[in-house]
Amino acid sequence: MRKRPTDSKPTGNRYRIDPAHSDSGCIQLAVERLKRGGVIVFPTSGLYGLGADALSERSVQRVFAIKRRPADKPVLVLLSGIQDMNRLVREVPDYARPLLTLWPGGITFIFPAAEAVPAALTGGTGKIGIRLPLHPVARALAEGLGGPITGTSANISGRPPASSVAALDPGIRRAADLILDAGKLSGGPGSTIVDVTCWPVRVVREGAVPWRVVNDILKQL
Repeated sequence: MRKRPTDSKPTGNRYRIDPAHSDSGCIQLAVERLKRGGVIVFPTSGLYGLGADALSERSVQRVFAIKRRPADKPVLVLLSGIQDMNRLVREVPDYARPLLTLWPGGITFIFPAAEAVPAALTGGTGKIGIRLPLHPVARALAEGLGGPITGTSANISGRPPASSVAALDPGIRRAADLILDAGKLSGGPGSTIVDVTCWPVRVVREGAVPWRVVNDILKQL
């Protein structure tokens, strides 16, 4: 059985954390970094993510710079609850509402973005990708911040994502204001991404949730 890390004193900007019994003080420290415009590395269900205050243009731009991500490629956001969608989404089409029963989980939906959403977050598309995660650390960070956080993978754009802190690009390790280290994660595919701004809905990427699961719901409409 793989030994999980326990919450401990930091090593540089790295804090070891057990997602199942995470130290609230450690989460609070990460939230404080986010509130000050910081960018953090945090664990999700299978891979490490790069988190920032998704409603701060400056913070989002830092994420793009750290990842060396092209400006026209949007990044998805993570919520602590469905109620947080109100600030982010211009509308939820009626045909998309039944799909929200797949939350929380490994599926991201693309909606028309609200005017208040930073342009950098949408990559100029006018759309925003949103996920309600299962992972307790991601949910706790968004809840503590009181708003959405970026949920893009903690890697240089075009390179493989990281399932351990050791696998992070050295530049990302240096640039992050804080790293929450939960040890080796399970890896696997990223979230399934479904664009619900059009009908029929469009699968952008099949990942953790099989397309047939989405299609079964759509057949009942």
